[in-house]
Amino acid sequence: MLNKDTLDTLFRHARSHNGWLKQDVSKTQFHQIYELMKFAPTATNNCPVRITFIKSHTAKQRLKPHLNEGNIDKSMNAPAIAIISYDTEFYKKLSFLFPHTNAKSWYEGKPEKIKLAGSINATLQGAYFIMATRAIGLDCGPIGGFNKETLDDDFFTDGKTKSIFLCGIGHGDHNKIFPRLPRLSFDEACKII
Repeated sequence: MLNKDTLDTLFRHARSHNGWLKQDVSKTQFHQIYELMKFAPTATNNCPVRITFIKSHTAKQRLKPHLNEGNIDKSMNAPAIAIISYDTEFYKKLSFLFPHTNAKSWYEGKPEKIKLAGSINATLQGAYFIMATRAIGLDCGPIGGFNKETLDDDFFTDGKTKSIFLCGIGHGDHNKIFPRLPRLSFDEACKII
């Protein structure tokens, strides 16, 4: 089992951040996050997630009109924002990712199956993205409040990539977080049968 400090970092003391310290996030850190999160389990090892790291002022200004008003400041002030999305043509890589059978045929020409598998598995990979970000010493601020259609039209002009959620990353300002809200107890959320 991981030690208490590690569990605190990843779970018990980890928070969703709204404010950020003025500390850079490096390209090396982006690589470190990906090299950990890529091991998330996905159906048929389909690995549909695509991540767009937004760091420059110009890219943030491009993102800004797609954000709900309540998410503008925290996004613009984050050292970086990641667009967690999925590739609607993920199945084209299955001959490499899942080589022991023709898994491509399970998805090709089946848009509803592609959408379901792509969004569920990329969301799972997105959760690993959050944990990997915490594991390398950074904080996260996941965001769902944005216009997916306009963002996708702007950032993914080929129409093959679909956004799921955004995630601010950097060193969170602990003076700007709200008190932790309650969670359900084991007995309220779980059953053993």
